[in-house]
Amino acid sequence: MARVPIFASKFIVLLLLSSFATILVTGDEDHEFVRRLDRKLLGLKKEKLSHFKLYWHDILTGPNPSAVQVVPPPSNTSRTAFGLVRMIDNPLTLGPEMSSKMVGRAQGFYAQASQEDIGLLMAMNFAFIEGKYNGSTITVLGKNSVLSTVREMPVIGGSGLFRFARGYVQARTQKFDMATGDATVEYNVYVFHY
Repeated sequence: MARVPIFASKFIVLLLLSSFATILVTGDEDHEFVRRLDRKLLGLKKEKLSHFKLYWHDILTGPNPSAVQVVPPPSNTSRTAFGLVRMIDNPLTLGPEMSSKMVGRAQGFYAQASQEDIGLLMAMNFAFIEGKYNGSTITVLGKNSVLSTVREMPVIGGSGLFRFARGYVQARTQKFDMATGDATVEYNVYVFHY
């Protein structure tokens, strides 16, 4: 078997690496289904940071609850009700009282996702119904450690005026009724959007 000189083998390796690099750099252009866009073509101007202060009302009782259990926890569950799932269509108001002006609804679900503590998986859209934000949504997805004073969850997107949104929310329980499970939570939403 003939031996390849060291210079020739280094040259072959270098040639292969440069070929792969060329493929990687020009790879986007070879696809018909993707192209780079200038943000101005989508009407995206300067990114801004907004702060919204809202009150989220989780109503489990009464003739028209805004949160309903869709999956009960298994009978052999832990003390945390691990496995429980509730769908929500919760009012979002400007003040902590239900009588204050409603500006949207929190629509989605939360699930008891922890066997050790009261840790909810929250997946919800803040769907606005007021002013220039009417029809726009902010999407929140994350862990809510209910017994913590302040909980932080990410904003992962949105629609309408919140396309390409990113940020976070901070939740603070304002009122919780141990007998009914009804709760009012203050949400401070910090969101980058265009």
